[in-house]
Amino acid sequence: MDKFETFNDIIDYAISEEASAITFYRTLASKAKEKWVKAVFEDFAKEEEGHKRKLENIKKHESFPQQKNEVIDLKIGDYLIDVDVTNETDLGYQEALIIAMKKEKAAFRLYSDLAGKTDNEALKALFLCLAQEEAKHKLRFEVEYDNEVYAEN
Repeated sequence: MDKFETFNDIIDYAISEEASAITFYRTLASKAKEKWVKAVFEDFAKEEEGHKRKLENIKKHESFPQQKNEVIDLKIGDYLIDVDVTNETDLGYQEALIIAMKKEKAAFRLYSDLAGKTDNEALKALFLCLAQEEAKHKLRFEVEYDNEVYAEN
């Protein structure tokens, strides 16, 4: 985990994580078999672009929204096996959702862990806010998985 000296270090890190997420979802879109699946993951990439812009705005103003409500966790992604995409050329929607859930859970853990490692209340609040954003993403994928994958079985 990187060492953060300043507020800008934290925001820059979060911005780079969002940039990685944009690339990640565009890569998933490029590996999807069906056009509608490609479109779904392109939409996720656009959503991450919005988060990146929000963080850039926070950096400019050095203020951030306080997160008041904890996002529920359906834990669907917690019980699914990992999907290897290193040699995958035809990625199915189910596999892509699994990958996305696991990625968002890892991001949630990162920000939660960072919140637990600081005594600075403003930084703690920022990390918890970022963690909740990631939890929202994971929930969205879990709901989609529940509606699209579980409904078919």
